[in-house]
Amino acid sequence: MTLYLVITIIVVALIFDFLNGFHDAANSIATVVATRVLSPIYAVVWAAFFNFVAAFAFGVPVAKTIGSGIVEPSLVTPIIVLAGLSGAIFWNIITWYFGLPTSSSHALIGGFAGSALMGTWLATGSVCNVLKWQKIDIIVLYIVLSPMLGMLLGFTNMVIVSWVFRRASPRRIDSWFRRLQLVSAAAYSLGHGTNDAQKTMGIITILLYVYHGGLPASGEFLVPYWVILTCHAAIALGTMSGGWKIVKTMGLRITKLRPVGGFCAETAGAATIIGASIAGIPVSTTHTITGAIVGVGATQRLSAVKWGVAGRIVWAWVLTMPLSALMAAGVYLIIHRFQ
Repeated sequence: MTLYLVITIIVVALIFDFLNGFHDAANSIATVVATRVLSPIYAVVWAAFFNFVAAFAFGVPVAKTIGSGIVEPSLVTPIIVLAGLSGAIFWNIITWYFGLPTSSSHALIGGFAGSALMGTWLATGSVCNVLKWQKIDIIVLYIVLSPMLGMLLGFTNMVIVSWVFRRASPRRIDSWFRRLQLVSAAAYSLGHGTNDAQKTMGIITILLYVYHGGLPASGEFLVPYWVILTCHAAIALGTMSGGWKIVKTMGLRITKLRPVGGFCAETAGAATIIGASIAGIPVSTTHTITGAIVGVGATQRLSAVKWGVAGRIVWAWVLTMPLSALMAAGVYLIIHRFQ
């Protein structure tokens, strides 16, 4: 493996990180834009700033999970990393084009797993002991749990706030929560940057370990500080570029939001994502905030939620990991043919 190949793959990883921020800009700003607390331009700058600040907040437990907890580290090769990233990038571009808020996290995990399976099968004729299913099972479980937790917390937050401020006038509530939503949007962006930027960190770090001969005998997985800062910068720049098709889906088509609802949804999403990040679980920020928005909308009446839109989003969630895995496997096969 040459240094030029390593640098090329790192560049591709940072492109994925940029697209992650671009694709997931809606997660951080959809509610604050939909409630007209901030204009789209100011909203993306606000979100991008806290995406970057997250580099100094919660450590790198998610990066460790991605780098050494999905694929057996001894089987990882540069081409597996490159094909995995490519599969995730293709899936992100496709879903962005159709305005579907899918998970960049699960696209990366699916792509990494798919390319590893294809690479190992071509090398050995077997796919045994390639993936660490215990960790993958937890990640798959959180595909279901994270939106449900977001929905439950969003619903609960909205009920509590409605009861506490039941005697306040609608105008006063609107004024208060316009200010508070700046805080909740910052907290959500902090969680988004914490969880999502670490996934690319994990990929780059395992690549560096492979280049230098593998993990140390102690098995310790240390992420270089320059990788942390670079990944957070890339995702922040992607967020500043924005993915406006997905903003419309998230902020306007699922349910109608007011500042109080935006605050409750963002607070619920932030609590869920930051908690999962501390535990080292790579969750989907997209799934989580979507569930929180649905939970807030359901406090009005069930018909306030546009379940047809929500259903299409769920189908995209279900298909993300297997289809990104297939795309990554196909990319690996193409690269293998031309080696």
